[in-house]
Parts: sequence; C-alpha cells; structure tokens
Amino acid sequence: MAKKVVVIRGDGTGPELTEAAMKVMDAIGATERLEFLIRDAGSEWWQQHGGPTYFPDETWEALRESDACYKAPVTTLPDPHTPKSVAVTIRQTFNLYANVRPVKTFRGREGPLGPVDMLFVREGTEGLYAGIEFMVSEDVGIALRKISRTASEKVARFAFEQARLRGWRKVIVINKANILKLTDGGIFVPTVMKVSGGYPGIDVESYFVDNFAQQLVKNPQRFNQNVIVGTNLFMDILTEEASALIGNIGLVYSANFGDNYAMFEPAHGSAPKYKGLNKVNPTAMILAGAWMLDYLGEKDLSKAVFSATEDVIAENKIVTYDLGGSASTQQMAEEIARKAVEKLRR
Repeated sequence: MAKKVVVIRGDGTGPELTEAAMKVMDAIGATERLEFLIRDAGSEWWQQHGGPTYFPDETWEALRESDACYKAPVTTLPDPHTPKSVAVTIRQTFNLYANVRPVKTFRGREGPLGPVDMLFVREGTEGLYAGIEFMVSEDVGIALRKISRTASEKVARFAFEQARLRGWRKVIVINKANILKLTDGGIFVPTVMKVSGGYPGIDVESYFVDNFAQQLVKNPQRFNQNVIVGTNLFMDILTEEASALIGNIGLVYSANFGDNYAMFEPAHGSAPKYKGLNKVNPTAMILAGAWMLDYLGEKDLSKAVFSATEDVIAENKIVTYDLGGSASTQQMAEEIARKAVEKLRR
C-alpha cells in the first residue's frame, strides 16, 4: 500500500507554491509511488467557515491516517480571538519536538559574509509557543514560557544524533540562563549537557542568545559544521537571521520530526502581498518536499530533486527575482523538474 502524504496548500502564496512543488512531484513520478492528499487549512479557510481551529474536519482525518505532512506556508492572524497556528497545532498534536532547518550556502551563491553550513534544531512544542496567556487586569497580560526536561532531552538527543550522523564535532546550546535561571539555567542547559555525556566525540558549547546573534553576523564561519540547538522562540528568530547568510528565507527548507511522524515545510511565511503574482522563490517548498521523499524512503527521487535544485540555482538562468532572475515561480519549478527527470534517467 502506498504511503500517504497530506499536502496542506496554505494561504497567501501557499497555493502557487504547492502547484510548483506538485509539478516536480508529478514529473519525477513521486505521485505514482506515494498517495498525495491535497487538503485545506489556514486563515483563508477559517475566514470563510469559522470555527475553533484553522482546520476542517476532513484535514484532521487525513492527517491522522497519513505517513507525513507536506505543508505550504500558512497565515496566522495576530488577533487574540483567532485560532492557534496550523504549524504549532500540528507540532503539538503529533509531538513533533524537533524543528530542523539546514542553513547551507548554495553553490555559486556565496554571500558577502562567506560560505556557511550549519544545522539549527529548534524545540518545537513548548516555550512561549505553548500559547499559555492570560490577562491579570485590563492593562496587564501574562505569557508563560513552558520548558520541560522531557522535551529538552528529546530535542537535545536529536541534535547530538544529527551531529553524529553528519560526522560533526560540536553542538551549541542557545540559552539565556543568566536571566531565565529556572527554565534555561535549571532545566534546558543542564539537560543538554547531561545528554552530551552519551556522545564523547562531540563537544558542547553554551552561548547566550544575544551573543550568538551578534557572532552569527560577525564571524559566521566559526559555526560551520555545528549543530545549534535551542528553545522555540530563540531558534525561530536565529534561523531567520541565519537565512540572510545564504541569500534569503526563501531558500531555507525545514522539517519537524517526532518519534512516529514528520511534517515538512518551507521556513518562510505566506507572503500574502505576493499572492497571485507567481513570483516567489519555490526553492524552500520544493526542497522540503525532497527531504520528505527521503524520509519516506524514496531516496533516489530525493537525491535527484536536491541535485537539480542546486544546479538551477548555480546556473542562475531560470531563477526568481530574489536570486537576480526574471523567472516565475512555475518556470523555476519546471526547470528543476526537468533537470531532476534527466538525473533519474542517467
């Protein structure tokens, strides 16, 4: 029986990115090996239908029966009376504790600060994203930052395993233990250090989040071939900063891993101002899908898509505006698909 993938088409530029990604999946034959279920979720659906969540019932039914989720960017409205974000809801429901974002310079696209190659591992279920907020008076609101030893140990172990698998020798733990003395100083950092004891060939180094943010742009190469692990909000911000080292956030793909399920998505948002313009970079969406193919065992297809995408970016001919080209979203996707098919035929 074919493995099932739920594709959430998203909001803003999400549907056109989904179209681009599925062109690649169709071209390489992934849709013949896997069952792709296109479903709705997000603010645009919610604004039409209402309800307590951004999800229609049929999307949840499909997610529970699937082997992976492939999510396009989704808009999360900031109004306090709107539902919890799609990504956070899926991460918490399926306990996807490791949100993983590679930041690696593409061939031929070295930035002004030089080539980088690092992996960010972000705890995906807790921190301020736990969404525990309340009003104590008309003028004062409180948000609680939840940090548990269980989730900290899971994400720490994942980070060290990623370093081991890559043959890398350092894990950096991001924190603010001098201020957050209980949650970071008492739980997160000690838990990471305890886990490090099981990986004697891998060093661990602690950085305060503000210092790391400064060092990341002062001398990013010092973090090459490092795995950087931290709590939810700190890592969300740092990966956005790090994306500028390789060009922009449109090049950063990501995955969310639990023990028995995974969700793959671009690291960027829905960019609603570009909706319908067919101009946004499809790289992160396409490579998130390539990573998903690897996760589901379709390693030959995954390798072909990664290689084809790198070639298209390096050639710098059929690329979108943010890479200095004039190609549309669909044109760049079609070129990636064409090259991927050629690689599979060799």
